[in-house]
Amino acid sequence: MLRTALTYLAFALTLGLASCANEPQLSHKPEQADETVVAPPAANDPENTLVIETKNGKIHIALRPDLAPNHVARIKKLAREGFYDGIVFHRVITGFMAQTGDPTGTGAGSSKYPDLKAEFSVVPFERGTLGAARSQSPDSANSQFFITFTRTPSLNGQYTVFGKVAQGMQFIDAVKKGDPSQNGKVDSPDKMLKVYVLADAQS
Repeated sequence: MLRTALTYLAFALTLGLASCANEPQLSHKPEQADETVVAPPAANDPENTLVIETKNGKIHIALRPDLAPNHVARIKKLAREGFYDGIVFHRVITGFMAQTGDPTGTGAGSSKYPDLKAEFSVVPFERGTLGAARSQSPDSANSQFFITFTRTPSLNGQYTVFGKVAQGMQFIDAVKKGDPSQNGKVDSPDKMLKVYVLADAQS
């Protein structure tokens, strides 16, 4: 099974509905959402702030170890190893999400580390939410992640929330979009130039 985060969900999005009862229902029409990105409490904590540098600008993500400690530890570990530097946004769907974190750029890749157990919470998917990408198995998240463009309640309780954009959401908005007929696959995709923990840059 391809480790394509949201592959079956995104396919459902292109059809306007999910084909299986177990799949969250998605719609082409984004829900009305507040454009203001409200940072969670950890926003001023450099040790739990992830920075993604793109050609358009820097995105600061406030990580939530209080919600998903294992997912936060994994993304920080990979960032500190330089794993994410140069990785592309391989799947970007207008009105839904931008997905990245696959070193192969295909949606099937992952890190060398074991998959993570789900750390679901009641925190909803809103504009700027960082979610752990996975296949159909809840415990298959690894290195891939996605950032939602708008409120997406269909994902609530189905994917691990482990952060939220605190600054630079406009730069996520500017990421090159994919072809809806190709499940959001992006030709000549934009990339994450550098990804690091803010505390490391300040030391």
